[in-house]
Amino acid sequence: MPATSSPTVKRRRLAAELHACRELADLTIDDVAEELEWSAAKISRIENARVRVLPRDVKHLLRIYGVQEGSPEWELMLTLARESREKGWWHAYGDSLVEGFRTYVGLEADAQTVRSYESEYVPGLLQTEDYAREVIGTGSLTASEAQVENHVAVRMARQARVAESRLPELWVVINEGALRRQVGGPAVMRAQLDRLLEEGNRPHVTLQLMPFGIGAHPGMSGAFTMLSFPEPSDPDICYVPYNSGNLFLEKPEELARVAVIFNHLRAAALSVNESRSAISRLRQEL
Repeated sequence: MPATSSPTVKRRRLAAELHACRELADLTIDDVAEELEWSAAKISRIENARVRVLPRDVKHLLRIYGVQEGSPEWELMLTLARESREKGWWHAYGDSLVEGFRTYVGLEADAQTVRSYESEYVPGLLQTEDYAREVIGTGSLTASEAQVENHVAVRMARQARVAESRLPELWVVINEGALRRQVGGPAVMRAQLDRLLEEGNRPHVTLQLMPFGIGAHPGMSGAFTMLSFPEPSDPDICYVPYNSGNLFLEKPEELARVAVIFNHLRAAALSVNESRSAISRLRQEL
């Protein structure tokens, strides 16, 4: 695994490795729970990467699974356990991010490709600061001004990291309604549309517009983002946000369905050049 991998990705890799070891040892979660006098829920959370794991707990698990102490496999998983407990760059912003979104940011930090459909607003990685402030402030009605500013700072930091690394490759389909809605008023929207036109020229960004005229389409159930990673052992994941939380889809059949939906969306949307022309016309209308 690359040295630059985020702690979140390392925790996910460790979870997958421990799950594989348990299955290779032909043990159930209940078997391991009984042997270690742990709850089955604890082992399930470890294997689902929902918690950070102490290296000593990893040693207990590896001994039960028959992994030889000091072997390369043993050392790899202890290294993953230690490094997965490190704090990512986003922890410097305190509690402004809810747990689910912290997980997403950690995954995004190591993603190789991001495929996203947005129905209501411009994707966070392409927002201007003023537009982001309006979206975050309106969407977080109970947040203080300081919390809103902290969240805006995180969004700008995410953008800066992407700009520095030229990763991930970003493919975005945006519903026309998101660009017609005047978030923050005409001046903010003009600057936001200018930003989209600028970002659309970057070699690692593909931007398409889903026009009203297309009628019904597979993305009408809501926004989602699919992340892919450089390591073959790190499977894709789909992030689905909603008002009071978020979902992470990881099962192969779920990911396959979302991939089909995204392929239909990008086929139905305007081409890159047509999208650029449409965004320019929207900008002129303001």
